[in-house]
Amino acid sequence: MAKRRGKKSARELDPYQARESKKYENPIPSREFILDLLTEHGAPLGIAAIAERLSLFEEDDLEALRRRLNAMERDGQLVRNRRNGFCIVNSKDLVSGRVIGHQDGFGFLKPDEGGDDLFLSPRQMRSLLHNDRAVMRVVGVDRRGRLEGALVEVLERNNHEIVGRLHHEGSVGFVVPDNKRLHLDIVIPECDLAGATHGQMVVAQIVEQPTKRSQPIGRIVEVLGDHMAPGMEIDIAIRTHELPVEWPEAVAEEIRALGKEVDEAAKQGREDLRDLPLVTIDGIDARDFDDAVYCEKTPKGWRLLVCIADVSSYVTPKSALDQEALARGNSVYFPDRVIPMLPEVLSNGLCSLNPDTDRLCMACELYISKEDGRIIRSRFFEAVMRSHARLTYDQVAAMVVERDPELRSQYAQLLPHLHELYALYKVLHHARSLRGAIDFDTTETRIQFNDEQKVERIVPVQRNDAHRMIEECMLIANVAAARFLQRKKLPALYRIHEAPSEQKLTDLREFLNELALGLSGGKKPTAKDYAELLDSVQGRPDRHLIQTVLLRSMAQAVYGPDNVGHFGLAYPEYTHFTSPIRRYPDLLVHRAIKHLLADGTAEDFEYSHPKLLALGEQCSSTERRADEATRDATDWLKCEYMLDKVGEQFDGIITSVNSFGVFVELDQIYVDGLVHITALDNDYYHFDPVGHRLNGERSGKVYRLGDAIRIQVAAVNLDDKKIDFVLANSDTKNETSSVKSKRKSKRKSRRRKKAQK
Repeated sequence: MAKRRGKKSARELDPYQARESKKYENPIPSREFILDLLTEHGAPLGIAAIAERLSLFEEDDLEALRRRLNAMERDGQLVRNRRNGFCIVNSKDLVSGRVIGHQDGFGFLKPDEGGDDLFLSPRQMRSLLHNDRAVMRVVGVDRRGRLEGALVEVLERNNHEIVGRLHHEGSVGFVVPDNKRLHLDIVIPECDLAGATHGQMVVAQIVEQPTKRSQPIGRIVEVLGDHMAPGMEIDIAIRTHELPVEWPEAVAEEIRALGKEVDEAAKQGREDLRDLPLVTIDGIDARDFDDAVYCEKTPKGWRLLVCIADVSSYVTPKSALDQEALARGNSVYFPDRVIPMLPEVLSNGLCSLNPDTDRLCMACELYISKEDGRIIRSRFFEAVMRSHARLTYDQVAAMVVERDPELRSQYAQLLPHLHELYALYKVLHHARSLRGAIDFDTTETRIQFNDEQKVERIVPVQRNDAHRMIEECMLIANVAAARFLQRKKLPALYRIHEAPSEQKLTDLREFLNELALGLSGGKKPTAKDYAELLDSVQGRPDRHLIQTVLLRSMAQAVYGPDNVGHFGLAYPEYTHFTSPIRRYPDLLVHRAIKHLLADGTAEDFEYSHPKLLALGEQCSSTERRADEATRDATDWLKCEYMLDKVGEQFDGIITSVNSFGVFVELDQIYVDGLVHITALDNDYYHFDPVGHRLNGERSGKVYRLGDAIRIQVAAVNLDDKKIDFVLANSDTKNETSSVKSKRKSKRKSRRRKKAQK
């Protein structure tokens, strides 16, 4: 490379020059080219040396290079040493990633590039908080065989405001974070208490991040009040996880000009689908409708149209709206409210496929075989559509499954297409079974509130064939999008679900062996092997146990540019295309498809592989953030619901077994609590992680995952969002045990006195 640079400039040698020229008026060499340069050199280089090798001498070029190197450092591609030299991360045992904290003080680094997590000791975590980004050096292996990391540099601080309970002692206060992954308390000087009093829920702004010698220091910026107030649990979850709620002024300015109707000019050049009887099918409480479907029979099977709201026409790259959508990553669904990814003028307006209204859409047209549900051919195109009806799942199920005469009469014109959609669903569902997609039997729940916004009951969500019908349509459209991007070799973001790790499979097989069961597939079992095992145990009383262990052996699905397939769905390629209103990755996929429709190539595409890697991590992170926030709020609400049930007895199922006890989910209530190991029968219990059970040493009593158990609610702790159970009627046993212990103690005392005499 060095010799060739003497003949050509760096700009001419950069294979990504066309892409950079499209993005910048006076582009400098790309990130990839800079990484190649540092790789070839084999040692850290300062900014002056990099500029010289790239033949950058003008002031504007040097400033652009400085900004690019800083951005690469911020994104974890480069790290700067003490001599201000830049070297490549993931070279020389350096790993960048996101910190995952634990309430006991230790943590892990989840590498940006994937691979095994690094264990971070409490000493290393002194300078870090959960969700920070950092560069670590691999320093060895700990006693449990885990790779261990040492902090090199903090790349990004991601905790700025902390929600928690204020404790005021003497002349200083400290806030105990509500998020238990934040293991350090926030010190609050007396002058920064802002009138907050001991025990109140507050928001503390961090003014000094932690170091290896000091705790984080903050100041109170908001007093939330008593934590039992209605709606407080969601306010706390929002602030604890720093979910963006307010729209920045720049976003408000951008959307100010948007109206309620699509401009006529925007409809030009698109295929016109307005006469096609497309319909939306959603839940009864849905407020936005981002997908519509239509199906008709063909000689070889069916023609299916999946039309998705064209969000990318309104949310353009680098706009304030785009930056805010990326920061949010996804919409967040709490039990009684939604924090949308996009403003209401889009999510409930221009990008909502409301009935009898012209809307812009991205259409996926699929021709599907009636023999095996295979995609014969597909295409994507921009269109304008008009939904002919807003239907609910219950209405569609009543029409095509239960054949309700009143509804069938009301929607007579749509019935033929709905019947074809249902016939297609049956073929796709059968193909799903043949493919071996894993279908776990889990129960979703919904919290219902009374007029005072208190939890009235927790009920299971009932799914019918209409739910599953739309799900299959969305799945096949997502597959078609992934195949299109793969075929065109365009960098894109995929929804990936890796196969279970070797260690997880070893543990799983040991567990199955004890039950005289086996998992086929050898060292690399497929989803079909999992599905066949699930089918074989349907009639067993321990089916719930086996399903839970199978589920826990699997990896978490994430977003990334390297297509490794989706293990659980048994797809070799899969992406998210169908919900750009509520998921940023879908918006990126729409942009990629539009780029290809405009005859674009990988070279002039705005998103490179490294950039998509960072975007995938961001979207995976916001997805986890949303899950954690909603789980926190739901756990709080469940605790509040159980406050007046202390002392009552319930039946339940053991859903988890640990060295410290068993977690139990209550039947018909869907609330979890812990039976601590000290609350079990008078015996010593040993934890068997492979068998997922606690074994009594003397009694032989076993508490195993999936076992039925009767418990009594012992205590509810709102601060920790925990519910404690004891075994039903165990109070009597404990009391008897206590009496025996006192008698035994008295006998020992008498013997000592006699001995003294």
